[in-house]
Amino acid sequence: MPQKQIAIVLVLLLNLTGSFVCAQKKETPKKEALTLAKEANQHMKAGNYEKSLIQSRLALSQAIKIKDNNLIARAYNTIAANFDQLSESDKAFFYYNKGLEYANKTNNDVLKNWLNNNLGNIYCFDKKQYEKGIYYYKKSLHYSTKTKDSAQIIFTKLNLTWAYFDNDRYQEGLPYLNYINKHHKKHGDESTIVALNMLNGMYHSHTNNTKKAHYFFQKAIEKGIKGTEKSDLSYSHLEFSKFLLKNNDYKNAYKNLIRYNTITEELNDQEKHNKANVAGINLEIDEYKREIDKIETEYKTKQLFLLQEQSRNKKIVIVLIAVLLLFFILFYFYSQNTQLKQKNKLKDLQSKVQENMINASINGQELERKKIAAFLHDNISALLSSAGLHLHAYTSKNQYSAQEIIKTKAILEEAHDQVRDLSHELMPSLLARFGLFDALDDLCEKNSNSILYFEYASSVDRKTRYDEDFEIKIYFIIMELLNNTIKHSQATRSELSIHEDNDFLNVNVMDNGQGFDSSKFHILEGFGINQIKARINNLKGTIVINSKIGFGTTIKIIVPITYQKKIIRPVFQSQ
Repeated sequence: MPQKQIAIVLVLLLNLTGSFVCAQKKETPKKEALTLAKEANQHMKAGNYEKSLIQSRLALSQAIKIKDNNLIARAYNTIAANFDQLSESDKAFFYYNKGLEYANKTNNDVLKNWLNNNLGNIYCFDKKQYEKGIYYYKKSLHYSTKTKDSAQIIFTKLNLTWAYFDNDRYQEGLPYLNYINKHHKKHGDESTIVALNMLNGMYHSHTNNTKKAHYFFQKAIEKGIKGTEKSDLSYSHLEFSKFLLKNNDYKNAYKNLIRYNTITEELNDQEKHNKANVAGINLEIDEYKREIDKIETEYKTKQLFLLQEQSRNKKIVIVLIAVLLLFFILFYFYSQNTQLKQKNKLKDLQSKVQENMINASINGQELERKKIAAFLHDNISALLSSAGLHLHAYTSKNQYSAQEIIKTKAILEEAHDQVRDLSHELMPSLLARFGLFDALDDLCEKNSNSILYFEYASSVDRKTRYDEDFEIKIYFIIMELLNNTIKHSQATRSELSIHEDNDFLNVNVMDNGQGFDSSKFHILEGFGINQIKARINNLKGTIVINSKIGFGTTIKIIVPITYQKKIIRPVFQSQ
């Protein structure tokens, strides 16, 4: 059965099944498009190709307006089928492809099946490009299998068998032929019975089974004469002629060849008659194609505009989302920063409280030192001195002194010395009487020995005096640093240098000891650095510690000087 008759059958079946495959919306434009499409198919079936093309063009316009891809594809299929009947294979090929383009955008597998099958017919029967034709036939078979359309499966496999046999690829076409022979009686159609018998005759001719080949060719011709499939009948005479010629039956081969030519001429005359009846169509085909393209271009322009609008809206949404996201990120970091600031503030307050507690403790200790030192010197030491004078006066008057008196006198002198030393340790007499610089010089001298030597250097006049509390604090800070050097540094030499710089006192303590990693603060805690830092902070000063393992330690202290506001007397008079 040639592609032109197949196209009509396919289009008619498509219109019967289309309404069941696609969901229909009760819309006036869609109903109008469906009505136009049905009328176009009826005109094509009746051979009124001009009217069919006009109606299908109107149906296409309506389908494009309502953006119904299913109806657009069906309209293109009808237009292509009309051109197929008019033997305008190139135009039919063009519109079948347009229809498939839109059908692939739908879920209508029935429509995809027909369009792929029609394209397969064009490639195999008109273009003789069998590979491409077989490709589209197999696509058609895929969709007919998917929709479980048994009749269409038989129909497509028949086309595949014909394509393979016509290209002498009998082994590839045989499985399809066996399937058709098995299921044609139940699911096949009378319109394909002639072609089926012809294909069986071709296969048995290929396998040199003369008896069976002769039987099937005769049956194909018999069915063709009784039926309406003149094209299949003509091909049956042609293939039977080839078979007879192969078997040296030249007379009957010639007869069948004459019948093939006669039927072919009749079919050609009929095509010419059809073309003559629609001669006006041929004159308007190009204009018609341009109009269709114009409609589709307008549709694509609108679609492009909508896509651009969607893209613009999408960009706006993306920008808004990005702005909101950025806002939330900034808000998150702001809240985190606020929390961090609050934590740091709380930490600073806690540190301040701790520092104030340390300073209060240090100030209390220093105050207690002064009180205890003054009490020991002014009271206990004075009492011990008075007791010693009385014993000395008694022993001077009496030539003989009891042993107990002598021991008591010695004990009193020892107690007096210990009280004096303790009071000097609590509050050095040099610091109270002569000031900070003499006291520090004396401190370096006392702590120096054969193992560790403390060198003292100062650019400040030794007679310079500062506020009493300021001198006491600086003295004990330096004393604590020197004690750390003695206990931990393992140094052999240390230098204490002091100088003034614009109302600031600069104190540098350096040693050549083993050093330590100053970045690890927890190690410094064991050296009493926290208390030293608290004292310096209380004086509104700064401390910088630089130390490396094996390279000694350098400590720099800078504090604003608190000068004397009035002349103050020492806590106690020196002995």
